[in-house]
Amino acid sequence: MKKILVTGAAGFIGYYLVKRLLERGDEVVGIDNINEYYDVKLKYCRLKEAGIDQEEITDRKSVQSSLYPHYRFFKIDLTEREEINKLFENERFDIVCNLAAQAGVRYSIDHPFTYIDSNIVGFANILESCRQNKVEHFVYASSSSIYGLNDKTPYSEDDQVDKPVSLYAATKKANELMAHSYSHLYHLPTTGVRFFTVYGPWGRPDMAPYLFMKSIINGNPIKVFNNGNLERDFTYIDDIIDGLEKILDAPSIDQTPYKIYNIGNSNPVKLMDFIHAIEETTGKNAVKEYMGMQPGDVYRTYADTTHLERDFGYKPDTSIQDGINKFYKWYVEYSN
Repeated sequence: MKKILVTGAAGFIGYYLVKRLLERGDEVVGIDNINEYYDVKLKYCRLKEAGIDQEEITDRKSVQSSLYPHYRFFKIDLTEREEINKLFENERFDIVCNLAAQAGVRYSIDHPFTYIDSNIVGFANILESCRQNKVEHFVYASSSSIYGLNDKTPYSEDDQVDKPVSLYAATKKANELMAHSYSHLYHLPTTGVRFFTVYGPWGRPDMAPYLFMKSIINGNPIKVFNNGNLERDFTYIDDIIDGLEKILDAPSIDQTPYKIYNIGNSNPVKLMDFIHAIEETTGKNAVKEYMGMQPGDVYRTYADTTHLERDFGYKPDTSIQDGINKFYKWYVEYSN
């Protein structure tokens, strides 16, 4: 049994990771600031699924799960340096998985300082606490958006990634550089995970899969950017967690213990095909509102997962139709 901190525990990926770790027998502490970037009701519902009652949550106080004896939750913001330091000193974590961040490419256009505070300052606080408290392995969420204007596909971890097209992507690049410096200077094992368009049950309502599903079911128009001429490497949540679990358990032992992995389906899907798959599943036709290209967007994402396959013998494999079917089933139940 390991003692593991998961930041962003009320988030999409964080929720699934917490449950996976608990089900395999680890002791888990989750933290989240439960900000209002999207509807907090969804975040509280995720927490409830893990036995954390909304009524018991107060700032900086431990809440014991009613379902899992080895799970506790704290409402803390990563920018609260003293509280983060205190948490690490008291808990003595073996592994830390940092999934907390201000998400969203387009939101970063109008709210830059939110990203600096959370994704840079908050990340530095977690990284420094890992160093000070001798954490065995620090794993953190990066993003496929880091590839920016790269015109070479599929995207490889060996590619140059110095042309971000959004501040969000720039903060994720900064995280990787910060982690590398700590791995080099202090021999702290760090691993960054570049996620590719994650979707599925309990997914983020600001992302296209959720927006499309909701609008198509309700007969509302969907915004189709760049007139539908986009491709995304949609990756089902279970595949993400399977890969993340393997990575958590295997810190690098290199001279500079620093690794980066893509986790994606390695099979880009045309946006119009993705919409059609939702239409097939729901039995309803989408009302499409064609739009131009959005600032900060890229035309295509495509993960090269060679490194993941080489080191762990693992590659995501959930088909789009299977993933959408599961997402639809959950969405109908959740909506009702």
